[in-house]
Amino acid sequence: MLNVQGVQGRTIAVLGLGRSGLSAARALRDSGAEVWVWDDNPKARDVAQGQGFDPVDLSRADWRHVDSLIVSPGIPHLYPTPNPIIWSAMQAGVAIDNDIGLFFRSLGGQDWANFDTIPRVIAVTGSNGKSTTSTLIHHIFDHAGRPTQLAGNIGRGVFDLDPLQDGEVVVLELSSYQTELARALTPDVAVLTNLSPDHLDRHAGLGGYFAAKRRLFAEGGPDRAVIGIDEIEGQFVANQMAQGATDDRVIQVSIARKLDHAGWSVFARKGFLSEYRKGRQVASIDLRAMTGLPGAHNHQNACAAYAAARAVGIAPRVIEQAMASFQGLAHRSQTIAQYAGITFVNDSKATNVDSAAKALSAFDNIRWICGGLAKEGGLGPLPQIAAQRVKRAYVIGREAAKFAMDLGIDCEVCTTMQVAVVKAASDAGAGDTVLLAPAAASFDQYDSFEQRGDDYIHQVKQWISAQGNTL
Repeated sequence: MLNVQGVQGRTIAVLGLGRSGLSAARALRDSGAEVWVWDDNPKARDVAQGQGFDPVDLSRADWRHVDSLIVSPGIPHLYPTPNPIIWSAMQAGVAIDNDIGLFFRSLGGQDWANFDTIPRVIAVTGSNGKSTTSTLIHHIFDHAGRPTQLAGNIGRGVFDLDPLQDGEVVVLELSSYQTELARALTPDVAVLTNLSPDHLDRHAGLGGYFAAKRRLFAEGGPDRAVIGIDEIEGQFVANQMAQGATDDRVIQVSIARKLDHAGWSVFARKGFLSEYRKGRQVASIDLRAMTGLPGAHNHQNACAAYAAARAVGIAPRVIEQAMASFQGLAHRSQTIAQYAGITFVNDSKATNVDSAAKALSAFDNIRWICGGLAKEGGLGPLPQIAAQRVKRAYVIGREAAKFAMDLGIDCEVCTTMQVAVVKAASDAGAGDTVLLAPAAASFDQYDSFEQRGDDYIHQVKQWISAQGNTL
């Protein structure tokens, strides 16, 4: 566990006792702070009590005795309506922060003076692909023999990291919920994969969502910025960070066009990743053979991870070898089975329109399982993309009939995952892909996208077993 600097003898309140909240509370207590913890959920308070905390109802707190309030990322602080506890603390002048801000404020220590190579932090944000990109970066450094840890929005809370070693690289996946409130954001390398509408109610629209992402680059100023520029917002951030066209502190990333300008760029075209510096190609990787990185959206992830690793000095061939051994992430374009020429792919993490569109674009002859708790903004270009690549859609969720109607393609309303898998698999033939890419949240039927993906895997295994075979 990492220590929190500058909190000894101070009173720190922690609101929200999920993974990151409890991790921060333990670190604060072990670092000498008096910690007040609270969660509206009685079960979460019981867990905290089991770890030695005595919950304090922060809705009745006397904020004159509190130095700062640490807010867990799942708790909205401003939109769609101000949280009453956070608002009371703000009115009393209490500093609001989160565990990510505490982490960056606490980096470094006396032992670092003895390190040959100071530890580095790579922080990854974006609308889609940040989990795959973060995990791939972590995998690259592990393959290269560098000590490395993965935390943040994936894996462990940042204060559950082990003490950092000489030359270590910490990779953080950061959501907009984490970047919007952190009072310190100072990674060595910051990565923006892409930007598409998401969490709009939490951020009061696309502008607020973009502003939360942009804070990772604007608040502290990373030594190097890796920025996907296929959306206008990414192009804007890249322009803001660079002093001119030749400023190689910014590495531009694209899967939409060739980038051979005077600066530093990484792009993928027709399955080939290319690195250019000062207008000349310096490296190339054939991504088509990378089984853990299928489709253009994963090629974008590969470009971002490659650029981040290059920014910390990893050689192109080492990165290529690491990519070849990368198995991908569960629930993200995950091939779970092949039977009778049919490929079954689990992309339960495709919870919004943009990520589902990218999943559809990665495969042909698709039997598409989709639906769930629809998000704001409708289905956008999905019906047009599906019309070109999908043989039939099998719609799940409580509002499956409406979802199917909005798609406007050949659909079957299945409602449950079991029915959808049986019908899709039974209809499929050799060369078809049965793809779960819901384009919707899971909370109408499941506790999480992971649970939804696990159910898909279970139902696929059941169907194959019923054909007289096992995985």
